[in-house]
Amino acid sequence: MKGERADKLAFEREMLALGAEYIAGVDEAGRGPLAGPVVCAAVIMPLGEGELIEGVDDSKKIKESERERLAALIRERAVAYKICEADSETIDRINILEATKQCMKRCVEGLSVQPDVVFTDGDFKIGIRLPQQSIVKGDALSYSIGAASILAKVYRDGLMRELDKKYPQYGFAKHKGYGTKQHIEAIREHGLCEIHRRTFVKKLSAGPEKSGERNT
Repeated sequence: MKGERADKLAFEREMLALGAEYIAGVDEAGRGPLAGPVVCAAVIMPLGEGELIEGVDDSKKIKESERERLAALIRERAVAYKICEADSETIDRINILEATKQCMKRCVEGLSVQPDVVFTDGDFKIGIRLPQQSIVKGDALSYSIGAASILAKVYRDGLMRELDKKYPQYGFAKHKGYGTKQHIEAIREHGLCEIHRRTFVKKLSAGPEKSGERNT
């Protein structure tokens, strides 16, 4: 376990050695679904040996109940964190990559403590003036990005469970908006609702578009 932890702190240690004090990890949840927002999180975690949270990893590798537990610990121990959303309308207007980058930027700029360096998951840069490092598969390789991935995932899953109450016919609580067989069949039967990403589902909806009014 200590070797695993050491690996996840390699990028952080490099920046600390260069004089950085606050390192922000940034990640998203929900780039791929057919419905709902993309959610981004930025978090600055304390990195002292006795302050690390065991089990932080790529959120997709962690069971839901464990993610919930870890997210609560991350929020409690974080030096600062910020969670933002970009809705389906924004995603359709400027595309998912640009929506994600803008959402990440708002998260970093919304932190109550300014980081010395920003780690982002992926192979792209966001439009900030702070030093930043893009790390492919960063949610599995960096403790800071892993913490951000857990915050984003838990927040978005909770949001989709709430949206399921407004649009129960689509099963959002179960699949969180991803393109499962159940979801695609529901789209073909009921058409699209307000939170569907039109640019993601152009070929799927055989029926008319539906407003949210029938569920309110």
